[in-house]
Amino acid sequence: MEKLIQITSGRGPLECQWVVAKVLKTFLEEAKNNNIDYEIIHRENGDENLTLKSVTILLKAQILNDFLKTWLGSICWTGKSTFRKLHKRSNWFIGVFELEGLDKIQFNEKDIQFQTTRSQGSGGQNVNKVNTAVRATHIPTGQSVFVQDSRSQLENKKLSISRLKEKVLEQNIIQLQKRMQETWNNHLQVQRGNPIRTFAGTDFKKNHQEKSFKKQRSQLKNELKNYKNDLN
Repeated sequence: MEKLIQITSGRGPLECQWVVAKVLKTFLEEAKNNNIDYEIIHRENGDENLTLKSVTILLKAQILNDFLKTWLGSICWTGKSTFRKLHKRSNWFIGVFELEGLDKIQFNEKDIQFQTTRSQGSGGQNVNKVNTAVRATHIPTGQSVFVQDSRSQLENKKLSISRLKEKVLEQNIIQLQKRMQETWNNHLQVQRGNPIRTFAGTDFKKNHQEKSFKKQRSQLKNELKNYKNDLN
């Protein structure tokens, strides 16, 4: 199973861009702990260092729905601005969305059509005499490359496959960016009610959990003491 997830500040202020960067770190840590493979496909840097306007992540795992249930929606960070200390606002919202309807381009060498031709320009003795140059075309996308680096047709074919793959993947990124632009208006509608998660503090760490029963023992002693007093 693969899913595209975008974490966005929704064109919010600089504080929201800072929250996106912090949430991304926590998001990836939890994904790793849940044995979910991820790849950052695209990121839009924020207006200051260590901030992000948005980031798109490709998640890969057998089961993703349970993990995403705890993330998809609006995220709230409660705290004072790290950039404007005197700012009165204390709640900052960002959004985590799933990008749907985008089929990732698959690259398969079986979809490549090869044509051989004579090399062009000056070169060795094979130039303009033997068909060593290769034109490779990826049929599903129409992307093509022309390679004449080597005097060997086989080497040129290997190079053409590698370069064509890069070109097709680049087109995939362009389509993804176009898709994000088309759905950007939806992402701007970051709902500020009922956030799926709320964070506080500049380190975004989980709340400290008591590792011993000292607090519980103390509470039981007090309850027992009060109970004895009531008996007397």
